[in-house]
This record gives sequence, C-alpha cells and structure tokens, in this order.
Amino acid sequence: MNPYALSMIVSSLALGTILTLSSYHWILAWIGLEINTLAIIPMMTKTPHPRAIEAATKYFLTQAAASALILFSSILNAFILGEWSINTPPHPASAILLSIAIAMKLGVAPFHFWLPEVLQGSTLQTGLILSTWQKLAPMALLLQLSQSVNLNLMLVLGLLSAFIGGWGGINQTQIRKVLAFSSVAHLGWMVTILKISPQLTILNFILYILMTSTLFLTFMNLNTKNMYELSTTWSKTPTLIALSMLSLLSLSGLPPLTGFLPKWLIAQEMIKQNMIMFTLIILMTTLLSLFFYLRLTYSMSLTLAPNLSSSPSLWSFSPKTTLATPMILSLLLLPMTPTILTIM
Repeated sequence: MNPYALSMIVSSLALGTILTLSSYHWILAWIGLEINTLAIIPMMTKTPHPRAIEAATKYFLTQAAASALILFSSILNAFILGEWSINTPPHPASAILLSIAIAMKLGVAPFHFWLPEVLQGSTLQTGLILSTWQKLAPMALLLQLSQSVNLNLMLVLGLLSAFIGGWGGINQTQIRKVLAFSSVAHLGWMVTILKISPQLTILNFILYILMTSTLFLTFMNLNTKNMYELSTTWSKTPTLIALSMLSLLSLSGLPPLTGFLPKWLIAQEMIKQNMIMFTLIILMTTLLSLFFYLRLTYSMSLTLAPNLSSSPSLWSFSPKTTLATPMILSLLLLPMTPTILTIM
C-alpha cells in the first residue's frame, strides 16, 4: 500500500478512536465510530480478492446497522430526556438499544455472525487491528453505560457469547476463525461482569488485547493461516512455538498463566453476588473453548510434518524481539495480581 495512503488510514483510525474515547456528546461518539469504520475498509480491500471484498462488505453493512441503531437510540434518549450527554444516565429503553448496538459492533453473540467471516477474509495484520484496536471505542462507550445497562440482558448476552464462542470454534481449522470465536467467548466474560464490576471488565479487556496481540504477531512471524501449516513449524522455531503454545493455554484461562487471572476474579465476584449456578455454567462453557485451544497446541507442538531422516532441518535464528515483551506479559502476570488489584 502507498505509504501516504497508509499514514492517512492509520491517522483516521487513531482519530476515530480518540474522538470516541474523549467525547461527551452522543453525536461526537457516533462520528468517531463512523470514522473508525470507514478507515479500516481500505485496509481490508487492499488485497484484490473476492473473499476480501466480501469481508469488507459484511463488515460495512453490520457496522452501518449498529451505527444507525446508536444514532436512533441517542435521538430517542434526547427526545425523552432532553439530554445528549453520555455521562447522564439514559432512559431504560434507550439504554437497552444502545447496549444491543454496541454488542453488535463488538461481535457479542447473538450479533457475532459477521466476525468469523470478516476475520477469515482479512489478512493477519488487518485481523489484528479488527480484534484489538477496533474494539477500543465501542468498549469505552459500553463502560460509560455500565451502571445504566440492564443486568439480565448483559447476563444473557454474556452466557450466550461464552457458549457460542466455545461451541463455534470446535470444528474450525482456520486460525483466524478460531481467534474470532475466542474473541466472542472473551467478550462474553467482559459483558457478564460489566454492571457488577466495570473494573474487572477493563482488566479482562486489557489482558485479552495483550494475549490476542501476542498470538496474532506470532502467526504473522510464522506466516501460518491454518492448523495444518502449524505442524511444520516446530522444526523451524521450536522456542517460539513452545512459548506460543503457552500463550494459547494462557488465552484459554489455565493456571498459573496470565489468562487465569480475569476468569478467577470474575468468578469470585459473581459468587460474592450469590450467582453460584450462573458462575458454574459459564465456567463449564470454558471447557468448550479449551478443546479448540488444545487442538491448536497439539498441532503446534505434538505433531511433526512427514519428512525423510536425511532431509535438512531448517532452523530459524532470527530474533523475535517484537514478541518478547507481549509474550512475557501474556504468560507471567498472575503473581502480580495483588498489585494489579491495588492499581484497579
């Protein structure tokens, strides 16, 4: 891509996100979301492929529908209360419509259908932006609405997302689709605890971005897009693959890795609220997600591609310095739990 066009697109992405994060007026927030949507589409269509065009079209239509719903609900709220400020508690009907619209933008089930197809039609670089940066602005709006949202609606959306995110990823062999369903499952945990403890939603969101970025950067370094290609990577970069395997297990929430931290704290908080049965059910749904994470780790570390014993083994010594910091953080933050809770 032309460097001038790329710089304009990246600037527009940053501008849209910052505008939404710093806005106090619903129209300004809506404009920021629209700038974000329009900026990412050229990045999705830079590869002239039918799948990329299809992904960009699906993304645009879904985001346009969600933006229209945000605009409608904010106008309805202004009509009823005479108030455009985001910080003012909205009318209950507007709050429900806004929650649904933002859930559609994030890819929370049952509004998640666009996310796996759009990620599959995009490159890994664009998929990284879609899975991390593009979720900042909608999540900021949802956090500002945290005390006004309907608790039962959030619990239903969260449980549905955790279940569908685990169930949908079981039969997938494409890495981008697996990461898309992983995103749906993690968003379910964030949405579930949103009204009860917004601080835990922020913590979960930050750790999700950290772990997802680590895996996307790893797969970009390995240049792999499906599980079958992963089986050839162990002989080339064994250290990176071993650490990537641990990152996948961290994303699944296994102790003593970083990914266990948000699930542990969220489950503890829900038990304090006497939601014991709900906590048990949502914890059981993580077993579905764990299954496809283990499939990926099996392909990466326990499967070797067929080769002759006399064939030379390629060994990559190129240092992956860009991966060092996110990899360490996505694996070893659990002992820092007391410090993190103090900061939060």
